[in-house]
Order: sequence, then C-alpha cells, then structure tokens
Amino acid sequence: MPRRPLHRSNRAVRPIAPAPCRRPGACNLDEEKSNPSNIIEGHHSLCDYEENKRLYEYEERIKKSFDNIVPTLKNIAAIQKESNFETKAQEISKSSLGFEMPKEILANAWVDQLDMPKLFAWCVFHTYCRFSNEFYAEAPLSHDFEKEFDGFVQSCGFHTVDISPCADGRLAHLIRYVLRLPHKNVRRKSYAGAMFDIDNSIEKWIETEMLRFREGKPNNASDNTRYLKIAAYHFSSVDPTNQGCAAHGSDDSQAAACGLDRLYAFKTAIENSFCCGASIDLLLIGLDTDTDSLKIHMPDSGGIISLEHFIDTKKIFENTDSLNRESGRQFIIEQIRSIFPDATEGMIKFIAYIIENNISQIDYVKKNYGDSYPDIGHAERFIGAGVGFEEIQLRNLMYFAYLQTVEEAVADTDVGIKIFSGLNVKKGLPIPIVIRFDYHGQVPSARDRAIKHCQRVSRAFKERYVKLEDQGMLQILQVVRDCNSDAAIEIINCSVTPVMNGEH
Repeated sequence: MPRRPLHRSNRAVRPIAPAPCRRPGACNLDEEKSNPSNIIEGHHSLCDYEENKRLYEYEERIKKSFDNIVPTLKNIAAIQKESNFETKAQEISKSSLGFEMPKEILANAWVDQLDMPKLFAWCVFHTYCRFSNEFYAEAPLSHDFEKEFDGFVQSCGFHTVDISPCADGRLAHLIRYVLRLPHKNVRRKSYAGAMFDIDNSIEKWIETEMLRFREGKPNNASDNTRYLKIAAYHFSSVDPTNQGCAAHGSDDSQAAACGLDRLYAFKTAIENSFCCGASIDLLLIGLDTDTDSLKIHMPDSGGIISLEHFIDTKKIFENTDSLNRESGRQFIIEQIRSIFPDATEGMIKFIAYIIENNISQIDYVKKNYGDSYPDIGHAERFIGAGVGFEEIQLRNLMYFAYLQTVEEAVADTDVGIKIFSGLNVKKGLPIPIVIRFDYHGQVPSARDRAIKHCQRVSRAFKERYVKLEDQGMLQILQVVRDCNSDAAIEIINCSVTPVMNGEH
C-alpha cells in the first residue's frame, strides 16, 4: 500500500509559547516585594493565572474547530439547490472551517441529496488530522518544567509516574490540565472504568527497570526510587446517579473499589514474579468530572489505601482562598499529614505539588464555566482506538479505547459505541472512529505491523458492530505514527476515501 503522509494545511497556525518554568515552591520575587501578602482580591494566591489563560485559549480553539462542523454543514445543506452551489459551499467551508470540502461529494449534489453522514465524517477526520499535525509540529502544550520534572519526581522518591485513567472522554485532560503534569514525562494508558491491563503494566515495569539497569534512564537501578502506579476513577457531583462512570453503572463506590483492586493486583503480580522489594508505590485518585476537583487516596506506611480516607482538593481550594502563597502551601502540607500521618516525605512532597496544580484547574473551571462544566455528560467528538493519541489532552474531545485487538477490549469498545449511539446515531450522524497504532521506527518492519494492526482492528469493528456498519453509521480512519520522531501521523486508509487524500 502506498504511503500517504499527511499534508499540512495552508492555514496559519497560532502556536502558544511554552509557559515559564514553575517549580514547586517557586514564586515571583518582584510580586513578593510589591505584594508581601500575595493576596489579590478575586485571585487565589496558589493559582497560575497565566497558564490558565494559555490553556483555555488552546482548548477553545481546538474544540471550536470540531463544533463548527455541524453548523457549517447545515448552512451548506440549505443552499444545495441554488445555482453555483459548489462555489458557494466552498466559500462557506473555508470561512467557517478553514478548509475546502471534498469536490467529489459536492459535485454530486445536483443529482441527489448531499451525503451528509459521509461529509460529516470527512470533516471530523480532516479536523483531527490538522489538529494532530499541529500538536506535533508546534508543541502547543509544552512546558519548561518538563525539563526538570524527572529530577523533581526522583526527589520525591520515584523514577516513573504511570497513570491509568478511565477511557471516558471527560478524563482525557487529566494529565496536562487537571494534574498539570508534562504529558511527555508521564505514561498514560486509558481503560474503561480505569480497569487497566495488568499484563501490559507489567511489561512496562519490566521495560522501565531494564532501562535503569542497562542505560541508567531515567536514573540508575541502584538509586533508591520507586515505580509509582496511579489509577484514576471518576464521579459526578452534579448528577451522581446518571453521570458517573458508565463502566461501573455510575456507582462511585464500585468505581473506586475496582480501581483499588486493580492496583493491588498489579503490585502483587510484580512482587510474586520478581521479589517483595520490587519497588512499587500505589496511588488512587478520584476525579469529579463536573468541577475537576480530586479525591486523593494515599497509601499508609504498609502500602494500604483506604477508600474512606482521602484529601478533597475542593475543600483545600476553599480553605486556602484567603491565604497568601506561603500560608496556603503550609496548609496543604498540614492537611496531608493530618489525614495521612505516616506518609513518606517524598509522597507528601509529590501530593502537595499535585494539589497546588489542581487548585489552578479548579479555578480554571470556575472562571471559565461557572460552578461546573456545562457538559457534565458525554460530549466526545470521536472515538480513538489502538495505541497512541498522545495529543489528546482535552476534556470530552475523544473517547479512548487502548487496545491491540477489539476482542481483548470489548468492554471499552462497547461503552464507546453505546455513548456515540446516543451522541450521533440518534441524530442521523455516523460514529467517527480513528484507529491508530504508533510504532518505533528503529525496529525493523514495525511500520508494516502497525498497518496490519489498523487493518485487523478496522475489520473487527465492522464485524462486531455489523448493524451500524450496514447502516453507514461507522466511519473509520486508519493512521500510524513513528513515535520515536516528531513526525505527523500518516494516513493509511479511510472509509471516505478517495476524498481523504494529500490534496487536503
């Protein structure tokens, strides 16, 4: 099959400059001198307002590029019987979406109705490709602190941070927004209900420890640091009985308990396979998808995590709102120690950093959306399946199913199809699915295997959801990417081919 690299749009990209380095405990000395109390009316002293502004501008711009698709298609549909339709439609598309529609579909409008489902899917796929291409070319979510993050994590007693959130699109921004961690430095694999694959996590642990032994990356195996595994479940404070985790029937207690059980199983598997001192630390986090506040369940000195004991970052936000920066940080430390008196100093340092970061995100939601997000339920724009999608760091943009085969991830794919049957199919719109497999370019034939993975998973989707496929309600884009480079994604195949080609 011929290679079809993604061509970049002629659209002018508006890159966002990296945020300045903000180490834990750092502050602006000029601000300290002019305002010793660090208190500005209406501002939380621990909130990073410059970063909030930067992140909001990015989120708004990307989401609007997807949300403008349906209104634009409605405008085009309204004029399809007018003279000079194709020219007018292209003018509307370029003005609203920044790109032209496929000529093949528009050219047939005079014979029959426009194929709106196909046109919708084409626009979603094209917008995704353009967004992804910009992410890798411009690094809009980069942060200077990522250069020092590994050192900070090691100072807390860890050498790797591995997070498994639920695949729900309302957690897609967990790394870069909610926790404010540099996405390049943190491993993220999403699973329905945060029920991560234990075997896959074991493989990653082995790979990490091998690199430490062989290459001293990220630090030497002799260094006294631990592998931190985090599971992130979620709940809804606005509508807990309906908008909680779909994989657990919106049962918050079950979501938390199942996440904890999976963490314990992973640690036991490592210790039984290698030794009792295999250097695993666990952490359980609950995310309120309405406010982005957290429940943080820390382990005790014996590694036991209690579901009843947790730090509520929303309460910490409220209790530190009137304090200056120094007093706010001291309050956070005191709260951690009061709830978890035997926590290690390294874990306290790491959690204090997470809490301060989350204070900025809580304020982000309050200032931009009010008491909670308006879309407390699912509002994802497409499904992503396979391995990759590092660029998806935005809430409710994509439902993610991490998988090698559909059969092994039936729970994830079934939940995603159910969600989009309500979001799209009921409205007569197809379910856009991006199947993607990243590969390591230095490994012989890795690209060929990634392509075969795409083709196999695509066939499996069509076979499992054959009714939707027969109705034209499944539209699939297949892409691969060399994750060892800064290259853009490469389009392999698309259900709306031949209109998905290098011309666009």
